[in-house]
Amino acid sequence: MAARAQLQAWYRHRRERWLVRRDRRDCDAAAGITLTPRRVYILPTRPGLGFAVLLLLMLIGALNYNLGLGFALTFFTGACAVADMFLTTRNLVALQLTAGRAAPVFAGEQAQFEVQLHNPTRRDRFAIVIGFDDDASWKSAASAAVSPPATHPTDVAAGATSAVVLSAPAPVRGWLAAPRIRLATSFPLGLFRAWSYWKPAQQKLELAVLVYPAPETPAPPLPSHGAASEDGHGAVGLDNFAGIRPYQQGDPMRHLAWRQIARHDPALGGQLVTKQFDGGAVAELALDFAELPAHLGLELRLSRMTQWVLQAELRALPYSLRLGAASYGPALGDAHRAACLRALALYEGHA
Repeated sequence: MAARAQLQAWYRHRRERWLVRRDRRDCDAAAGITLTPRRVYILPTRPGLGFAVLLLLMLIGALNYNLGLGFALTFFTGACAVADMFLTTRNLVALQLTAGRAAPVFAGEQAQFEVQLHNPTRRDRFAIVIGFDDDASWKSAASAAVSPPATHPTDVAAGATSAVVLSAPAPVRGWLAAPRIRLATSFPLGLFRAWSYWKPAQQKLELAVLVYPAPETPAPPLPSHGAASEDGHGAVGLDNFAGIRPYQQGDPMRHLAWRQIARHDPALGGQLVTKQFDGGAVAELALDFAELPAHLGLELRLSRMTQWVLQAELRALPYSLRLGAASYGPALGDAHRAACLRALALYEGHA
């Protein structure tokens, strides 16, 4: 068992090194790759191995009883297996893979990677299973009657393009490059399985998703300071009393609801509560990362700023964002929101 485990580890190591060297050669192609015959690999499936055993038994029987029809049937079915091997490989050869759109997501969500399969030939391609190169998912696909959720079967008509969306978890903010992609097929008879790999070039970010910081939930109300608007309204977020909520780190002391706190002494098991104010004022909201308490930690502060940007957009409040030496706004809209969230996602300042 130990020797077998060492052999498997050596094989995986050699396989990874070889794939990395090949992926470096693929980085020269900016648009994608074309699956050439040298990139397609093929092995018999379990039914294919059973079919080979059946052919051997048929050949032994024909030799033992000197049956001419037995030889004819054996060689005919063997020729069908060889033809299936050729057709299975041809089902992948000449396919062109390109990276599609990859919309930004928030940390903790599923990143969506779009891969486009273009068939430039005049032959239809059937039953192509595409997914990330996850050993567990592909093993379950081989043993199950249907593909697991991690893989997606698709057909590509002659001269057409098929788009497949693959999902992967996005645990942290920043750029998330797509893992290695695997394509496989057993069409038409299922006696052989052909497959190929594609690792998008990470250096050029061909297939990558921008992951925004996860919004803090629940988050403190929007900061109350900002530049007054032209019509003379007061500061943002201090017009209407909206209610009471539990105290959160970073809340201003002047917003504490002292009357309610006095009724429920924290020393006797009570809870600190904070006044919450709501909308109405028209002012330019100033969101300054440097004004957040440093003890909250870098990621928590970025999450709070992300939530404030989303709240300001939801309430249609013009806002400006100051993050280190960079400043954005004041403005409002999808472009401003995207610029602010991108800056928060790629921020590399000190905690």
